[in-house]
Amino acid sequence: MDKVSRKITQTTKRKGSRKNYTKNNFILYFFLAPAVVLVFIFNYIPMYGVTIAFKDFSPIKGIMGSEWVGLDHFMSFMQSPNFQQIFINTIKLSGFELLIGFPIPIILAIMVNQLRRAKVKKNIQLIIYAPYFLSTVVIAGMLFIFLSPAGPVNGILTLFTDEPISFMTDPSYFRSIFIASGIWQAAGFSSIIYVAALSNVDPQLHDAATIDGASLLQRIIHIDLQALKPTIAVLFILAIGGIMGVGFEKAYLLQTDMNLPASEIIDTYVYKRGLQAGDWSFGAAVGLFNSVISLVLLITANTIVKKLNGETLY
Repeated sequence: MDKVSRKITQTTKRKGSRKNYTKNNFILYFFLAPAVVLVFIFNYIPMYGVTIAFKDFSPIKGIMGSEWVGLDHFMSFMQSPNFQQIFINTIKLSGFELLIGFPIPIILAIMVNQLRRAKVKKNIQLIIYAPYFLSTVVIAGMLFIFLSPAGPVNGILTLFTDEPISFMTDPSYFRSIFIASGIWQAAGFSSIIYVAALSNVDPQLHDAATIDGASLLQRIIHIDLQALKPTIAVLFILAIGGIMGVGFEKAYLLQTDMNLPASEIIDTYVYKRGLQAGDWSFGAAVGLFNSVISLVLLITANTIVKKLNGETLY
C-alpha cells in the first residue's frame, strides 16, 4: 500500500508541476501557437490528398467521387518494366552521395576549426559556403558549359586524347557528375553545424592533451570527433531517412535522352507520369511508395544508431 500511495503522490506532483510550468510559461505557448497552426494547415490537412493514390482520381469527380481502386497503382508501378532500373538508380545515387558526401563536411569543419587566424578563417569559410547559394539551374548550366565537347574540360583532355568525351550524354558519367557537383555545392554549407559544435569544445582539453604529448591527429580523434559524435549521429539518421529523396531539380535538369538509363529516378518518374502525363493517382502512389520507404529507413537507422551509439533522433 505504501508503494501504491507513493506512486500516486509522485504522479500527482508531476501533474501539478506540469500545470504550474504551463501556467508560468503561457506566453511561450502563445508565441508557439502560430507555428503549430501553420504546420497543421499546410502539412497535416493536405495529407488527406494522399487518398488519390488508392483511387482512379478524376478532377471532375473530385477525391470523394473518384472510384476506389486500392493498391492497383502500387502494383502497376512495381510491375512496370522500368521499375527495377528507376529504383536502383535512386538507391545508387543516394547511397554513393551519402557514402562519399557525408564525411566531407565533417573533415571541412575540423580543418576550419584548426585555423587560428580569424581573417583567414572567415575568408576560407566564405569561399566554401558560396556555392550553396548558387541556383540549381545555374549549377546545371555551368556543368553543361564546362563538360560539353567544346568546353574547357574537354579542351584540356583533348591535349592527351584524340576525341572529346561526351560527359553529359554518356550514362556512365552521370552518377559521378551528379555526386561531385552536389558535394561541391553543399559540403561547405553543411559543415556549419559541425563548426558550431566544435566551437563548444573547451580549449583547455587541447592544451592538456598537447602537454601530455598528443599529436594533432590524436587530439582530433579523441577530442574533436568525440564532441561531434551526437551531431554526427543525428545528421546521419536524417541523411538515411532522406536517402530516397535524391533531388528532383538537378536530376531533371541534367537529364538528356542519352543518359536516361542512369538519370531516371523515382522523383523524375513521378513528375513525368503524375504531372506531365496527367496520371495523378499513379504519381501519388509512386510518391507515397517513396515516402513509406524513407520512413522505414529513418526508423531503422534511428534504432540501429541508438543501440550502437546511444544517440537517438526521438
